[in-house]
Amino acid sequence: MNGSDRRTAAACPCLAARDSLYTPVRVVELDLDEPGELRSPGGLGPADPDGRVLALVRLHGHPLGLVTATGTAGAPAALCRALVDAAHRELHVPSLSTATRGTLPDRTRRVRPATEPVTVSVVVCTRNRPHLLPRALDSLLRTAHPRVEVIVVDNAPDDDATEQLVRSRYPGRVRYLREPVAGLARARNRGLAAAHGELVAFADDDLVVDAGWVSALAEAFRSDDRIGCVTGLVMPAELDTEAQVALEEYGGYARGFTARSWSLRERPEDPLVRFSVGRFGSGANMAFRTDLLRRLGGFDTATGAGTAARGGEELLAFFRVLGGGHTVAYQPDAIVWHPHPRTMDALTRQVFNFGVGFGAYLAAAISHQPEVLAGIVRHLPRGVWRWQAARRTRTQGAPAAGAMAGLGRLEFRGLLYGPFCYLLSVWHQRGVRTGE
Repeated sequence: MNGSDRRTAAACPCLAARDSLYTPVRVVELDLDEPGELRSPGGLGPADPDGRVLALVRLHGHPLGLVTATGTAGAPAALCRALVDAAHRELHVPSLSTATRGTLPDRTRRVRPATEPVTVSVVVCTRNRPHLLPRALDSLLRTAHPRVEVIVVDNAPDDDATEQLVRSRYPGRVRYLREPVAGLARARNRGLAAAHGELVAFADDDLVVDAGWVSALAEAFRSDDRIGCVTGLVMPAELDTEAQVALEEYGGYARGFTARSWSLRERPEDPLVRFSVGRFGSGANMAFRTDLLRRLGGFDTATGAGTAARGGEELLAFFRVLGGGHTVAYQPDAIVWHPHPRTMDALTRQVFNFGVGFGAYLAAAISHQPEVLAGIVRHLPRGVWRWQAARRTRTQGAPAAGAMAGLGRLEFRGLLYGPFCYLLSVWHQRGVRTGE
């Protein structure tokens, strides 16, 4: 489910009590190659924060973990020293020797590999949010990868503002497509059908993308021909509000700083791995071999945001890739920065939708592969128990433990609601196809 496989060696600010005055936390980057400089998320300019700071510590561009400190505006050197000290105290920091540099390539530099690089098509789906789109596209166009195709899919827009933005600001650099029927899965399928790259990646329209994101995804695929899907690290772009910190405390999107992979070719130690695919990553940061995803039929249009299912399209794709005999890999070097919901109302809606999407995914998995029903019925209760136990352990003693428990119950109710939402969405999609 959404909160499994937590990040390691990470210091995260605790959620304040609901009636307390929340103090914002500034999110920054610190690369130990340049220990005297802090950068804004995505490397978008220098940072001189005041107050509490959460830093993603990197070495030669590779993420090592998170540390915290308190800074004073105008005194960046002292804050950098405090963060560097915390990194060496709390994280495993490899030696900065020349030998280490040879084993950890610098992702901040554009290096053309010896073999011809693959073309990666990046699909950005959006709907009525032209004010957010430039930040995502600008960060994508800074990529260090030499062969990238950027596609914007405008999903059932109310006007032509997004089209005008793309055609006027990014002529010849970004392809514009329109998908007239609402639904994130439909928009992603539209981009998939038009993609020219051997790999296709998907990015949300409100993300900041790391300059090495595309290259890290491509390198992961190149490491093993059996890999069909790669996910990456999703970091909070900001922690300005109590709700944003609450999402990080509850589970967030991050899946840790250690590369991992999953396959069914050998009997997995955990029988739940086939179904609890949320541990692999999220739809905010994922890529596939283009021909494989097309053979699988793309994303189920009865799932995803914009439908009654509210999500689950990426989980079903992970499930089908894994079930098809391929490997799903998690590569933390592939980093994006995600803005979390800013209000508690928006947070509760999102957590409920997490549950609905997961329940819809399980129903969709059974719909596509009825033979898995017995396995889901046998393993799901134990999986839910383990998930709830992990939630209790992680939040026990926290100032907002009660609020976290409430979010857990809300997500569980969403999970129970999800299968009915999927059936409703299937019925609606049949009507849409009849209308087409």
